[in-house]
Amino acid sequence: MNGCLRKILNTHWPDTISNSLLWARTNQLPAEEEIRKRRWKWIEHTLWNSSNCITRQVLTWNSEGRRKRERPKNALRREIEADKKRMNNN
Repeated sequence: MNGCLRKILNTHWPDTISNSLLWARTNQLPAEEEIRKRRWKWIEHTLWNSSNCITRQVLTWNSEGRRKRERPKNALRREIEADKKRMNNN
């Protein structure tokens, strides 16, 4: 995404700029921030559903069983908890 923004601004190799300056010039949010914002918007939307609705149950669902040998994937619940910690630290 940052590479595309750099092409839009027509910046080339010797004239490098930081990502924060790039986002300020293009009036964009970092991709991570945009994802976090949309995730919380979806959570707010699902909290209006009834407690027996599947989309609401996903927020507190804890998977059981063994994990794969590969890198562990972050479950939605863990992502929400990490976002809460980041928001409390700021």
